[in-house]
Amino acid sequence: MKKIAVVYYSGTGNTEALANALVEGAQESGASVKVISAGMFSSDMLDSYDAFAFGCPAMGSEALEDEVFEPMFESLLEHLAGRKVALFGSYGWGDGEWMRLWKETTVESGAILAAEPVIALDTPDQNALEEAKALGVALAR
Repeated sequence: MKKIAVVYYSGTGNTEALANALVEGAQESGASVKVISAGMFSSDMLDSYDAFAFGCPAMGSEALEDEVFEPMFESLLEHLAGRKVALFGSYGWGDGEWMRLWKETTVESGAILAAEPVIALDTPDQNALEEAKALGVALAR
């Protein structure tokens, strides 16, 4: 059974909704899932899991949340090579540039993306929730 860490930050609950759908998909696929607040996760926890889902909304001018999530994620980058990762988040404006940049940084670190990132404009609609659930399934494979 795969052990998956779902690590996210959510200010309004939109990214949390995506996280919940992702967890559902991973668990239905037989994975053991631990949900961890971004502020509580560190690189010394990486070896305890087989795969990782990271979720963060777009903040400011389409950037990762910079007080909690971004510092945590930056500290992980040098340790992600060869690890299976999924990215997800929500945004309220723009066109999803924050996710394209985040994906690029993650791939450059050597991480292996389980599938394309999932993003939702504002409150996730049914389609976004289904995509997040499918992301959980892909991560559990």
